[in-house]
Amino acid sequence: MSSTNRYGPLIGALDEGTSSTRFMVFCARTTEILTYHQTDINVECPQEGWVEQNPVEILSAVLQTINQCVENLKEHEIDPADIVTIGITNQRETTIVWDPNTGKPLYNAIVWLDVRNTDTVDELLKGVPERNQDYFKPYCGLPVSTYFSALKLKWMMDHVPPVRKAVDDKSCMFGTVDTWLIWNLTGGPNGGLHVTDVTNASRTMLMNIETLQWDDTLCKVFGVPKEILPEIKSSSEIYGRIAVSPLEDVPVSGVLGDQQAALVGQMCLQRGQAKITYGTGAFLLYNTGTAAVQSNHGLLTTVAYRMGENSPPVYALEGAIAIAGVAFRWLKNNIRLLENVSDSERAVDAAHSEVYFVPAFSGLYAPYWRKDARGVICGIEETTTGADIIKAAMEAVCFQTRDVIDAMNKDCGITVKSLLVDGGLTVNNTIMQLLADICGISVVRPDLSEATALGAAIAAGIAEGIEAVDIKNVCLSSTDVFEPSVSEDERDIKYSKWKMAIERSLNWELEIVEEELAQLHGDDKEKYLQSSIPFSLFVVLSFGLLAISQHLAKV
Repeated sequence: MSSTNRYGPLIGALDEGTSSTRFMVFCARTTEILTYHQTDINVECPQEGWVEQNPVEILSAVLQTINQCVENLKEHEIDPADIVTIGITNQRETTIVWDPNTGKPLYNAIVWLDVRNTDTVDELLKGVPERNQDYFKPYCGLPVSTYFSALKLKWMMDHVPPVRKAVDDKSCMFGTVDTWLIWNLTGGPNGGLHVTDVTNASRTMLMNIETLQWDDTLCKVFGVPKEILPEIKSSSEIYGRIAVSPLEDVPVSGVLGDQQAALVGQMCLQRGQAKITYGTGAFLLYNTGTAAVQSNHGLLTTVAYRMGENSPPVYALEGAIAIAGVAFRWLKNNIRLLENVSDSERAVDAAHSEVYFVPAFSGLYAPYWRKDARGVICGIEETTTGADIIKAAMEAVCFQTRDVIDAMNKDCGITVKSLLVDGGLTVNNTIMQLLADICGISVVRPDLSEATALGAAIAAGIAEGIEAVDIKNVCLSSTDVFEPSVSEDERDIKYSKWKMAIERSLNWELEIVEEELAQLHGDDKEKYLQSSIPFSLFVVLSFGLLAISQHLAKV
């Protein structure tokens, strides 16, 4: 092993996502990635709408990636002892509960995409004036939705007897993925730290968006005792030290939810800057500075970061899109229109008809927040081919982005003129050009593949007591810029048809339809029925679509 350190201090970044865990090591001076390792994580769907992961598997994958990266450093004659700290970024909202005495999970992790708690949401809204989804937004910045941790935790307490008993016996800990990992890495049952950061706490629906502390009113509403909740910390401070090899005694000094980490990694640190990350879903964050802006157009108010316990919080408006990259996996695995997801770009050249695909597999997120929405494909003709449906999936990513951008423009009164992008889908040039065309803005793609991990590394590196990174010297690499290439009229005509497709995706949850019908009478009920697609027609079209898809997959 080399006796000299040619890179200076190193920073590890743990990126625990929905489908994989990655650990990478950055050079603190240059933000160059020296090595990384990735391990896939299984996602279980035991019932329709249920999405789970094994917390033990998540932890095992984390330890595996760290161990492999340390071995990689040794192979390159780089001393792992030069890692001065690590930062953590993670899938948000995913909910884990465990026994603090044994360290064993009390149930599988309920993933952010999971919608099993629909009835929990409905029951809660019955006690809210006018069933207003936004009733608690002044407290937490979030609408009542299946998406957020408090509703997932409440479902566990109501439906999983071991969880209910552990809560009653005061032998239960709750946390999002960051909390679970920090607790285990810093000792687990032997003194592990039960903490989270403000960005992850702001996604639970239990933290007050102004005080940045667990809110008494919200905890009472959801029936969550405060003693099971972690301590809320800033995004950048030394929380504790790792208690397991091979990084034993290395500090953990940065934590950010994955989308906030990408905002920092893209250096969107000034008010008015925006970025979107395209992964399983897509998440657009707009930096609003030190003001917590409440949205009137379906967006979320969230904490962007708080870089130190003595620093003020910085807030963001967020547009969360449930389905982005997963739509292409659906085309590949479910209806077999793609052999490989990477083939989507080539397929577009063969597209020739105008088809619209709303991938509302488990409802629509921002700006609609309609859990009764379901996926639809509109505009199919006799000449429609698989290529047309693939292109429609690509355009759906872009139309959903425009939905969010339009809402942000209305909330902030400032037009978004350019958008920084990152995430797996951004390697697809066709999607990037479609995004510029549909949104009518410049799309800026930095040559930076790991913005999320970089954000975690920056947060860790600037922490007091570490100070390995000078954030003023962090520069983004070269960029590609995609400019709109269609007329405003063409753009708006296509968008109006997308809005028609959105309307056709609504009201597919039978309980909601029955409830709305019960409140209508006479002509109003007749108009409601006429505005909805008859169920029998939907069934016929659905089977027809499946048959067409199977045929297209063979040609």
